Amino acid sequence: MKTELEPEDIQTIAERVVELLKPYLSGKEERQTGDTIFDVPMLCDYLHVTPKWIHERTHLKEIPHFKLSNKQLRFRKKDIDKWLESCKTPAINDFRGKLKILK
Repeated sequence: MKTELEPEDIQTIAERVVELLKPYLSGKEERQTGDTIFDVPMLCDYLHVTPKWIHERTHLKEIPHFKLSNKQLRFRKKDIDKWLESCKTPAINDFRGKLKILK
């Protein structure tokens, strides 16, 4: 049995394969589930921030964290995700319509 695919179908399949392989090709296997524990460098990569920013937030008790017996900071991914969600600013729907009302 022979199956012929359209070029668009082949492109879609190729894009999906690349998407699935990206974590393995980059050298970083995406195993970051809710059970993942981050140290400071890992959290920096995850949030795209500096270690200084993280240390400031932990000092001010703004970011969920815990300390090991050797005083090293650790962060649960699920706690960080929940914290990020609580910091979210809701989008304004139909902004133009509200401006017209103000005129």
